[in-house]
Amino acid sequence: MDDTETWETVCRVCGYDDDDVFWADGWPTAEICSCCGNESDVGDESVMGLRTYRGYWVGQGAPWRSPSAERRHKSRGWDLLSQLANIPEQWR
Repeated sequence: MDDTETWETVCRVCGYDDDDVFWADGWPTAEICSCCGNESDVGDESVMGLRTYRGYWVGQGAPWRSPSAERRHKSRGWDLLSQLANIPEQWR
């Protein structure tokens, strides 16, 4: 990776970071978040889209898309509010 590339590994919707790349140098990678299930460039292309998807996801009880990831993180004391705090400021 050169100095001009930027990689986003934090889900813009839920703040989950498992080192998957959701956006690379400004382009979506079609990566699907193991936590909230958002696919990059589907629900996260605008702040309004993010807030809508995030509100729906949290309103449904913040269900995990991947049961194995859920078990792994909940066994370590997963906390939704701490994860949401990972969301970069420009996407809150």
